[in-house]
Order: sequence, then structure tokens, then C-alpha cells
Amino acid sequence: MPELVAIYKLIRSKNAGPFELTFDIMFKDRDSFERVLASGVLSVETIAKIYRTDPQQVRFFRIDKLLAVKITIPRRVFSGDLKDTDIYGGQFHGPLVQLQVEI
Repeated sequence: MPELVAIYKLIRSKNAGPFELTFDIMFKDRDSFERVLASGVLSVETIAKIYRTDPQQVRFFRIDKLLAVKITIPRRVFSGDLKDTDIYGGQFHGPLVQLQVEI
């Protein structure tokens, strides 16, 4: 199975305020977008498991016109806290890049 990196156009993470992270995943083509979402590998449950958060706190938006998915989760440590490892939230998308997908 290929990794998500093989079929996306853009993937990024960033802060959505000091207490949340947002992930944007934009696909190269409609076929890849539809197949990944239909497979269920990219879901609320998957995100909750990867980022160790409650599935009820994961907000998942499918944006068909853009061939994109937007996901928002709570930050485990708020931005700027002494224990924060990424104040801008720009490096949290790493685990998604290596997500195994069926295409």
C-alpha cells in the first residue's frame, strides 16, 4: 500500500488559534480523493488514534470542490506553553504523510 504522500498535492498543519491544530490535505485528482475517502482510512477515528485524542473532538470537513479535507483537533499543549515543541503548529502533519492508503 502506498503512503498518502504519493497522492496528495498539499498537506500542511497549522494553528487554528492557540488551543487547536488544523490539517489541510489537498489531493492531486478527483479519483484519488474519492478512493481515499471511500476507503475510510482517512477518517475521524484514524485522526483520533494517530493524535491520541477523543474522536468527538475531531472536526472533519470534506470539501469536494477543492478535492480537499480539513481536519481540526485540540492541541495537547497550547501554543506558546513551555512544553510546546512547535509554536506555529507547522510540523504536526508528519504522521499523516506516512499514512498507508489503498488506491
